Amino acid sequence: MESWKFESNSGKQTALALACIAAGIILAMGFRHFDASGMTNSLAGFLLGMMLLLIGISAFLAGGKQTIVVDPKSRRIVVEDTNRFGVKKRFILFGDIVDTGIGYFGKRSNDVNFYYIVLKLRSGEKYPLFAPGRFYEGGSDRQVMENRRQRLEECIRQ
Repeated sequence: MESWKFESNSGKQTALALACIAAGIILAMGFRHFDASGMTNSLAGFLLGMMLLLIGISAFLAGGKQTIVVDPKSRRIVVEDTNRFGVKKRFILFGDIVDTGIGYFGKRSNDVNFYYIVLKLRSGEKYPLFAPGRFYEGGSDRQVMENRRQRLEECIRQ
């Protein structure tokens, strides 16, 4: 069985970070003339803008590309995180995986759903593959993630 490779969409991550930065700047600038005598709507708008600005800057700096390679021949999963500060690799051996499942992030009522695979490791750690916010192809489709999980299970059992 051949190895399979997945790459996250760093362009969508960057776009979301820039949108947060823009919204933060607009709110902070629009509500910068607040009354210092107490909690007002203007102060709340300013603080929301500052919070979005900080989240956006953090997301922009920490964002990057994640690559997942499942290699049945060497019986391991390699997760490589590349960001502005360097590259970090994590190797997960098939023998360390006790169970797999599907994780869910979002709200059904507003149709924003992200699905990912949860690896339960021998150490007790739960490791998310195809983590939400990384914008993997098919991350919004439960059936796609279920198919990937089943394929991974087959590789592990061999």
